[in-house]
Amino acid sequence: MHDDTSLTTGRVKRVLQERVLPAIYSDSIPLEVSWHELPGEPVTPTKGLALDYVPAQVGTSWGAAWGTTWFHLQGQVPASWASRRVEAIIDLGFDVNMTGFQCEGLIYRPDGNTVKALNPRNQWVPVTESAEGNELVDLYLEAASNPVLLDHHPFLPTEEGDILTSSTRKLYTIRRMDLAVFEPVVHELALDLEVLLDLQEQLPQGPRKMQILQALDNALDVLDLQDITSTAQAARDELADVLAAPAEHSAHQISAIGHSHIDSAWLWPLRETIRKVSRTASSMVELLGDEPDFLYGMSSAQQYKWLKSHRPEVWERVKQAVADERFLPLGGMWVESDTVMPSGESLVRQFLYGQKFFHDEFGVSSKGVWLPDSFGYSPALPQLMRRAGFEWFFTQKISWNQQNKFPHHSFDWEGIDGSRIFSHFPSMDTYNSQLSGEEVAKASRQFREARVTNNSIAPVGWGDGGGGTTREMTGKAKRLSNLEGSAQVRWEHPNKFFDRAKRELPNPPVWVGELYLELHRATLTSQHQTKQGNRRTEQLLVEAELWAATATLYTGSDYPYVQLDELWETVLLHQFHDILPGTSIAWVHREVVGRYAQVIEQAEALILTAQQQLAGDGSTPIAFNGAAFTRNSLSFGQAKALTASCADSVQATAAHGGYVLDNGIVRIQVSDQGLITSAVDLATGREAIASGQEANLLQLHQDFPNMWDAWDVDKYYRNQVTDLRELNSMELSSTEDGSQVITISRGFSKSTVIQQLSLAPGDRTVHIAQSTDWHEAEKFLKVAFPLDVRAEQTIAETQFGYHKRVTHVNTSWEAAKFETSMHRFVLAEEPGFGVGLINDSIYGFDVTREAKEARVTTTMRLSLLRAPRFPDPQTDQGIQTHRYGLVIGADIATVTEAGALLNSAERVVVGAQGVEPLVAVTGEGLVVSSVKLSADRSGDLVVRVYESLGRRARGALKINAAYASATTVSLLEDSLAQAAIDLLDGAVPLELSAFEVRTVRFKLSD
Repeated sequence: MHDDTSLTTGRVKRVLQERVLPAIYSDSIPLEVSWHELPGEPVTPTKGLALDYVPAQVGTSWGAAWGTTWFHLQGQVPASWASRRVEAIIDLGFDVNMTGFQCEGLIYRPDGNTVKALNPRNQWVPVTESAEGNELVDLYLEAASNPVLLDHHPFLPTEEGDILTSSTRKLYTIRRMDLAVFEPVVHELALDLEVLLDLQEQLPQGPRKMQILQALDNALDVLDLQDITSTAQAARDELADVLAAPAEHSAHQISAIGHSHIDSAWLWPLRETIRKVSRTASSMVELLGDEPDFLYGMSSAQQYKWLKSHRPEVWERVKQAVADERFLPLGGMWVESDTVMPSGESLVRQFLYGQKFFHDEFGVSSKGVWLPDSFGYSPALPQLMRRAGFEWFFTQKISWNQQNKFPHHSFDWEGIDGSRIFSHFPSMDTYNSQLSGEEVAKASRQFREARVTNNSIAPVGWGDGGGGTTREMTGKAKRLSNLEGSAQVRWEHPNKFFDRAKRELPNPPVWVGELYLELHRATLTSQHQTKQGNRRTEQLLVEAELWAATATLYTGSDYPYVQLDELWETVLLHQFHDILPGTSIAWVHREVVGRYAQVIEQAEALILTAQQQLAGDGSTPIAFNGAAFTRNSLSFGQAKALTASCADSVQATAAHGGYVLDNGIVRIQVSDQGLITSAVDLATGREAIASGQEANLLQLHQDFPNMWDAWDVDKYYRNQVTDLRELNSMELSSTEDGSQVITISRGFSKSTVIQQLSLAPGDRTVHIAQSTDWHEAEKFLKVAFPLDVRAEQTIAETQFGYHKRVTHVNTSWEAAKFETSMHRFVLAEEPGFGVGLINDSIYGFDVTREAKEARVTTTMRLSLLRAPRFPDPQTDQGIQTHRYGLVIGADIATVTEAGALLNSAERVVVGAQGVEPLVAVTGEGLVVSSVKLSADRSGDLVVRVYESLGRRARGALKINAAYASATTVSLLEDSLAQAAIDLLDGAVPLELSAFEVRTVRFKLSD
């Protein structure tokens, strides 16, 4: 006996890799192979099975990037293999380290039913559990030759990310297509050795570690390396005692759930994700049949709908597994969306459409929100999750923080309105667990609430690109269910975990505010057209609902349920956390821009149809206001005959080579370089621009992050900056409404910018419309506004409210937030005076402070464009447009209104009459978020209102239609206990707390 750890572990590793694992398959014979390489896009399985096949050989190269090749595999089980388990072994040319990021396939039987998927970690296909001998084998394989795009760190630019630019060379070579005898005892020995080898590596020096090492030595001493199959059981017998030793009473408890975090698009297009979902789902239902204790969970109603629409043969198997409570719909969202950039209404619809699909198709609803991989989490989420009926929240991504380690694993998360939701981060810091010894030990070692509870979750399976759980992982789970020195692993529904965790932690620690990810900050800016399309479409769909509901109730027209549902599902899909953040390949974003254009066209058509129905036949121009604020004397949801404006025009004066614009509310001075050097609120005399500085200054930075190009901006980017002052031209003009417009043209590097800076009568906002012909590489474009405001915090809009962030960097937590998020506005304010920035498609900004002679300058900068080269080397190249504005003398109410008006256009149609608002709300700070007919198509009217100013508010909600009852409902439009409303003077009284979201459902009278 000895205790030389390194000798034993080295011995075991070599024997395991070079002898035991290869011996899992003993006898083998080649299959007869034929193939058909498709010239274009994939075809349905029915068509694939009917293709003409020609002979192919192992060793043949196959598969250009994004291509599909169908293989026909035939053979016969030898008579000598009778009573043995037989499998097909297929190696398409896999790199075992890149599961989900390269070629993969799906096996079909001749009747069109799927068997399971093939990928680098799952190369086997079941043929027969116990052969009779002479069975015929007939299988079809749909193989996708997806290119490897993650082959280097840091990542290198590649044109392979779009089928329009990818190469035509063959990427893979067939290595093996055999029938083989599977040796179950050898397979079990391999798992025994791996689990014990992993475990002892995590144990401290002591008896348990020494006992395992000795058992491993003993096992190899009886293992004949030239006859593994015959001696494997004897080796297993030597390991039986150390594997049977039970876990300690205090052992950490791991609730495992089979999982494959399938990105709905990322380094592959949406059409490939549809196939990834069918591959993984096929493998998982197959594994469920083999492993009675195993449970598998999959999120995203969209992915289930893809199965139903595109792979009905897989859908039926999944649907049965869901009914058996083995295949678990998780998360209750349409997709695992970004949660920082979507609007409040978009997040509501993520929950509404996700839960509705699960309920309609499976009769189940998710109790929790499952979001392992989004890039930070909005502080508005806790309220929205609770008001949608969710009880828990799960994520993992915050463990990726660069600087500050998050202090909790199980905790209550408190949002901007004070709502709390019980939340959990897996302490093994992964959503793709392999149940390795390192992961299991880390889960126990890191768990931060161990004094009062001892449970964590482990999502187990290959993810991102799909793959899911393997039989090796389920084999490890069996051994780790009750093993001395290890945490205990059991397959368990996340609902059960959360129920137990909440009981054991009745007074959990509390985290207040956003869950800011100290990484991937540039996702607020990359792929501007994708972000612009999101902002535009989510606004248009809310407006389409308003006018369609108004037309239905006023004219009796049909409400376009089907069209609106289809359009919402498209918008929700593209809020997925690798699409909206701009981190997918060129193919994805090219298609996204096209789909947004289609949604815009169709939503505009719905709006126009409804407005024409409301206006009737006539020749009078009728103006419609769909913004939740008064515009040009039109209240929300109102339409009137268009009248000529009688407002005074803005005065423009030439001065020092530039111009002074004055509308009696604000006075703006623009220098000879086209920069704003002064912006005065005339009522108070306060200057908004810091003395001696210039606003609307475009600044260009070198932008070359350490690794994740499209994702990251590293803090050192600020060390290099070029102020873009050079002016090509500057011209003054006026418009019919009395506005004065200064048109400014600049050139820099290979790019040009044209700005139209305008001031309208009666407005305190200077509007900037910018068009950039962008041809930069690895650059970051910002626009700076140095303000004469001593702001201790910024106030940035988030869903249904705003979020405050301090402007100092006293601690590492504040210092890490050097790039932050907003929706339509950000405000810098000191007592008595504030300045805001509003925008129509910008999400990222930064703030710095500097002090000179006791005066503090707060500089706010909007993030406009980036030029990362991976994964899309042409990110944002070409014409890009922005609209933003400087609001002078602003407070929360001012910027909330200004931001909303900027994002909603006044519309004019020709008709006969105006329209009175369907919905009216009174009460300071109360804002209508949406007006629609109910999702269940009952014809009920649903109105959502929120408090926008961050304080308690009272008011009333009234609708211009006869109704039988009004009730308060959830965000899913479900009834709540004691939700009936007693009306006051025919209106619904409202009493809302700060940022509270209230949804009211009206049952209309017949």
